[in-house]
Amino acid sequence: RRFKELKRERFIESHEMAAFFEAVSEETNETIKDYVLLSLLTGARQDNVLTMRWDEIEFNSRTWRISHTKTKGGEALTVPLVDAAIEILRTRQIASSSEYVLEGKGKTGHLVNPSKGWNRILDRANLTNLRLHDIRRTMGSWQAKTGASLPIIGKSLGHKNINTTMIYARLDSDPVRESMERAVGAMKDAANDRSDENVI
Repeated sequence: RRFKELKRERFIESHEMAAFFEAVSEETNETIKDYVLLSLLTGARQDNVLTMRWDEIEFNSRTWRISHTKTKGGEALTVPLVDAAIEILRTRQIASSSEYVLEGKGKTGHLVNPSKGWNRILDRANLTNLRLHDIRRTMGSWQAKTGASLPIIGKSLGHKNINTTMIYARLDSDPVRESMERAVGAMKDAANDRSDENVI
């Protein structure tokens, strides 16, 4: 009988962020650096980021349109682009002579394997047990951490099934704790409104 595979719950945590961003900023390969940052800022899948094309980017609407032929669910996906992602893209576009955002020297024309660069970043940041896919998971985790709803997280990451998004609700206890604190606050307010004394 095969062992049941445990779902991975690793992402870049609060105490790791400063070292991570410093290590990324020190990366001398600009394509690797931009790949990591675009992966983090979009929450997109690795293959989609690696094969990102300029004709998929709409600067006016600040979106990235991924064709149905390139998505896991077989449906076109529109990814909103945050200011930091737009800034990276505009900078790269100025010097680009390729149809791909992350130009590569091989036959494909785009970056194919960022593993060596990723490992350099991890070594500088002294981070362990962090995979390339965990960059994507980090976006969903921090959305949950800052109070985003599961449908919003699922929409931003292109999940069709809410069960796929559920992992982000349990990655960090802070949102749960904050919700409980808000509930306790509401209980206090309700109780104190009906009493001459503070009852909680």
